[in-house]
Amino acid sequence: MYDKNYLRERIGSMRQVAGIRRAELEDGKGRGMRILDVNNGSGLNFTVYPDRGMDIGEASFKGIPVAWITPNGPVAPQFYDAGGLNWLRSWGGGLLTGCGLMNVGGPNASGGEEHGLHGRLSHTPAGQVNAKAAWDNDGVYRIELDGEIRVSRVFGKNIFMTRKISTALGENAITIEDEVENQGFRPTPFMLLYHMNFGWPLVDECTTLTMPEHKVVPQNDIAISGLGEWNRMGEPDPNWIEQVFYHQLPADENGVAKVVMSNPKLKLQVTLEYRVAELPYLVEWKQLGQGEYVCGLEPANCFPEGQAAMMKRGLLKKLQPGEISRSYVKVSFQEL
Repeated sequence: MYDKNYLRERIGSMRQVAGIRRAELEDGKGRGMRILDVNNGSGLNFTVYPDRGMDIGEASFKGIPVAWITPNGPVAPQFYDAGGLNWLRSWGGGLLTGCGLMNVGGPNASGGEEHGLHGRLSHTPAGQVNAKAAWDNDGVYRIELDGEIRVSRVFGKNIFMTRKISTALGENAITIEDEVENQGFRPTPFMLLYHMNFGWPLVDECTTLTMPEHKVVPQNDIAISGLGEWNRMGEPDPNWIEQVFYHQLPADENGVAKVVMSNPKLKLQVTLEYRVAELPYLVEWKQLGQGEYVCGLEPANCFPEGQAAMMKRGLLKKLQPGEISRSYVKVSFQEL
């Protein structure tokens, strides 16, 4: 960890080594989108999209790209079509896509509403967006970004989220802390999934996943066929059909579960951790198609099957009026 006085003697501005750059995209479907480029001075760089529910787009560690980007690239929220599967037309991938807050999974009808794929969270612009890089009282140069997202409609639900994304100089990690409150006056369905999308070169034929011992549950017959290889990636396959596996990992003494993705060829590993109390499930999305070559690791409070299916299972989480849910996810990078 760098010392403040040590650095003051050697640089003219902290922007020389770390900081946040605010900008706006000016071309293509992303035109007009606000972006926050973060450099934490430790080789960790990532971009936050305030206009996409504080999602995280491009990300790299010591020059190695770690996030999968779809052919769509960054798409401004005004191009969002909530119907059916059209969410896929404006999804850019990236390190983190927020799914929810009232639907995760396929389109369905429930509670008197039509719900499109994965809900509206990722296409809802944040307000009260703040970005700060400064030394704290403990001598740590912290970088923090936060914003407020509201998913609501007149005569309907009113869910309010505050998202904080943080890192620090000398820290090879990104922490996401969310607070979700039902500000309406009736119980409301609450579904939340952190769609973490890891891509090449981190994901390659030598890449493996390591988790504590537990039962792995395939989502369907296609996943059953790949159950023996759930923790190993492979080469891009032109005939690949996505495989989804459900995990419920044990928590450590701090209530946190961890999964590790390792690439021995790059000598790089990623550790994803999350608090189990609010996010009891980890969804693994194994998608090894040509050009669609990605492994998603997705902490969640639900399965990605849609609100109607979760209600039928008896597993649909609801927030009571005034109830608040606080969740924690952290992704860190280590050289092997």
